[in-house]
Amino acid sequence: MAKNLFDDFSPVSAKLWKQKIQFELNGADYNETLIWNSPEDIKVKPFYDKEDFTKKHHISTQASQFKICQNIFVFDLDKSIEKALDTINRGAESIRFTIPNEDTNIAKLLEKLPLKEISIYFHFQFLSIDFVKKIDAIAKEKEATIYCLIDPIGQLAKDGNWYTTKEKNNFDTLNTLSAVTSSLSFISINSGLYQNAGANIVQQIAYSLAHANEYFNRIPDINKPIIFQISVGSNYFFEIAKLRVFRILFKKIAQEYGHNLDCHIIATPTKRNKTIYDYNVNMLRTTTECMSAILGGADAISNLPYDALYHKDNEFGDRIARNQLLILKNESYFDKVDNPADGSYYIESLTNQLAEKALALFKDIEAKGGFLKHLNEGIIKRKIQESADLEQNLFDSGKETLLGTNKYPNKEDKMKHDLELFPFVKIKPRKTLITPIIEKRLAEKMEQERLSNE
Repeated sequence: MAKNLFDDFSPVSAKLWKQKIQFELNGADYNETLIWNSPEDIKVKPFYDKEDFTKKHHISTQASQFKICQNIFVFDLDKSIEKALDTINRGAESIRFTIPNEDTNIAKLLEKLPLKEISIYFHFQFLSIDFVKKIDAIAKEKEATIYCLIDPIGQLAKDGNWYTTKEKNNFDTLNTLSAVTSSLSFISINSGLYQNAGANIVQQIAYSLAHANEYFNRIPDINKPIIFQISVGSNYFFEIAKLRVFRILFKKIAQEYGHNLDCHIIATPTKRNKTIYDYNVNMLRTTTECMSAILGGADAISNLPYDALYHKDNEFGDRIARNQLLILKNESYFDKVDNPADGSYYIESLTNQLAEKALALFKDIEAKGGFLKHLNEGIIKRKIQESADLEQNLFDSGKETLLGTNKYPNKEDKMKHDLELFPFVKIKPRKTLITPIIEKRLAEKMEQERLSNE
């Protein structure tokens, strides 16, 4: 029998490790030098061991089963079909169509697609029972996996208005869809809005779950998975833990309503840390963010093209974004291991702390009237803005860095004549029920100043 080499070494406690580190610091303070505090008020230590492994969560994060998703805005129907078929041939495993209006011939759009082999997501810019019923009939006939990303509360939060004039009509529509559809998941939570607007991770989780809880309260017959559209940031291990916490807490809340299905997560890299100057760095950012999404257990990942901020949709940007995921899946062995974060003391510790803080915030929201009440009163927007301002101050002071923008910028880099899209917050004065939550990137002010000086 082979000898266990570890038998030759005595175990080392966390206390001994800390003493050794303190000795090597030559008098510097351990807490001030090596422990940092996250925006979620989590103190991050320089090392973790089994003493930090206080609670094991039984959660399935099947990295091997994530789908590579391609976004397609349906403007020209024939070109959209052609693009969908081409991206599937090039490695896409699911398609997310954005449908701008009810005139779209949905049967023609789906006719040539291999619906038994890929999954389809539909993002609507309207709310229509008849349109969804058409999709449900196609899904049933062709045994297709189709998700309709319908989120009236997310529409209110982002736009300031409901899909239809009265709040009740929006929920009545969802209840009708629950009764007349049999083959679709159609309730979605736009969690990415909170992340892109500057919410910290605890806020993202708690607000998204409170958002979902409003649907549980108003739609009693939910019998399909709820879809979370989540944006993933650059804090690598925190983002892995974030997706794990989404599943843990969603399951706890859903079980209170007799809902035993897991949530469905489609992840996309955040826009908040992306830049128009030194734009190739965006590829590095999106790569690590997609890695976090895979290890955290996303069901589908739609990568953000490196030039999405300033270029219209183009074949090259889409291909690079898709190839990043193909490399992670097929060449980096990310599809070979399920539950890859299990046993990591650091990630398990982050999971426990984020879950405790997010659940406490969720309970506080519910105790004070629920998410919609907070949204209508502007509390959610104010709290997100406070977090966004803290992060913005760190960026402006150089304590939070974006390479190529506020650290090591290339002064010769010019962008004014390469902008096909307006990459900054757009102000559109109009009458709204509430002040909408606005997505804003960290680098916007600095980039505007650079553009004005070109």
